Amino acid sequence: SQGRTVDFKNTIIILTSNIGSQMIRENFEKMTDSNRDETIEHTKTDVLELLKQTIRPEFLNRIDEIVMFTPLDKKEIQQIVELQIRGIRKMLASNGVKLTITPSAVELLAEDGYDPEFGARPVKRTIQRMILNELSKDILAQKVDRDHPIVIDRQGDDLMFRND
Repeated sequence: SQGRTVDFKNTIIILTSNIGSQMIRENFEKMTDSNRDETIEHTKTDVLELLKQTIRPEFLNRIDEIVMFTPLDKKEIQQIVELQIRGIRKMLASNGVKLTITPSAVELLAEDGYDPEFGARPVKRTIQRMILNELSKDILAQKVDRDHPIVIDRQGDDLMFRND
């Protein structure tokens, strides 16, 4: 309220919304490789119609483009898990701890960390709960030796830590 003028030329403003998220989830649960393009197009049409019913036309007409993101697939979630693990590996390496993780452990973290409604947001919490919290306990209890490489592996529906 200082009366300053701001130049918005060459500016991109990104707005996000959960409008239609229930519809998107329901439609994408039925999606297969053979009907993927058709399902995405049909869902986008339905969501745009819902936007028109929900948001005032004066505002909606000022939006240049509406992008609907498709849900992440299993492979993409696993890539996100691997990125998060890379950060943990770096952090632990700075404290002299070498960490490796098996593909089956990555798969478990991706399964537990993915929620169709929230996408990959829960991945970080899952990694915190299943790796950082548990690994800290195991190191403190001397179940694993921090001076030797530590391997994270899958054991059923849980993770286990062992020295390599």
